[in-house]
Amino acid sequence: MTHSDHLKSRSLLLLVAGAKGAVASTLAVAVAKLQKDPDTLLPSLTTRNSFPYLGPPHAIHMAGWDTQPAKLSDCVKTHGVVPENFWKPYQSNLDEILIFPAPPPDPDLKAQVRHLMQDIQDIKKQHSNVLPILINLLPAGIQLDLENFTSLSQLYSNVDPGNFPDLAYVLASILSGIPIVNFSPNHLEFPVIVQQAIKHHVPICGRDGKTGQTYFKVVLASALKARCLHVDGWYSLNILGNADGKNLMDPERAAGKVANKTQLLDDILGYPVGQKYGEPCHKVHIDYYPPRGDAKEAWDVIDFQGMLGLPMSIRLNLQGRDSILAAPLILDLSRWMAVLKSAGRSGLIPELGFYFKKPLGKNPPVNFQDQIHRLRELEKECGTLNAHKQNGKKS
Repeated sequence: MTHSDHLKSRSLLLLVAGAKGAVASTLAVAVAKLQKDPDTLLPSLTTRNSFPYLGPPHAIHMAGWDTQPAKLSDCVKTHGVVPENFWKPYQSNLDEILIFPAPPPDPDLKAQVRHLMQDIQDIKKQHSNVLPILINLLPAGIQLDLENFTSLSQLYSNVDPGNFPDLAYVLASILSGIPIVNFSPNHLEFPVIVQQAIKHHVPICGRDGKTGQTYFKVVLASALKARCLHVDGWYSLNILGNADGKNLMDPERAAGKVANKTQLLDDILGYPVGQKYGEPCHKVHIDYYPPRGDAKEAWDVIDFQGMLGLPMSIRLNLQGRDSILAAPLILDLSRWMAVLKSAGRSGLIPELGFYFKKPLGKNPPVNFQDQIHRLRELEKECGTLNAHKQNGKKS
């Protein structure tokens, strides 16, 4: 069997941390529909025509962890993201998905990592010949600074996983050789984590999935920059009524997401917005508004100058569906990570900046044009590397 045939013969296995949340339960419905009726989902995937040496997009399974004891189908119903007529035919498929309880509270990080590694082995026993990918969908947490930690032993001795639950999942995945998609806003890419990922040949991408308002912000900012139109100010308001919105009412938990949303604008434009006023004029606000549910609404007011400094403005109102926008991106990223793992890439993958508010790695692309270009180049690189592996197997 050639390297190419080996890849094609294997299904993807999404290991989801936070598997019963709004995004994850929507992802579960998408996985079920891909398995049974792929033509309804494939048009939403950016990678549907990519990676001919990888198995088809519908060759995919899901498992994971959550603190919620309710059945997955009940969680889908409670979140109310997907209309019942879309998910009800797949109810039995949803409830057959293997979801472990999150590790019990334990201040011992090493014990939590061991616990999760055992769960991973148990999942893989039920899903043979799979390519597992960790998908981190845990909610925004308090930001911890672990930049000065240089070894796993330091992490094990000093970090309470109760304050940073993502870390145990990430370490368990790295030590199990499993690629990581950090779709959450939480900062995980500390030097010791990246070093371990490289040591264990694990690619990592993230941070903070770019689903709606921020995606259009990147597009618009890139367009204004290309036309030499100077942005004087940018006001962004998000209202959402799901668990994510409620969680983000804690300023300490919201800090990372707001920073991810804010910094990218200056990076794209090449100057601080509001510099002539002597203070930042890129304002980002998130407000919990229960009637909106998962159907997030985003308002943007953009003030900019044209020739002779004459003022103009844009008003943008996005009425989006957060989880519906997120789920296809996660499916795309899982395929990217399987291909990158096969191609021998490890550590941070900056070329996947298209998908994230805070792209990770060295010199990630920040404007829209560069992000699309780097994706195309990465696809070519992966194709070449996988072709070399295939030829090596044949010879």
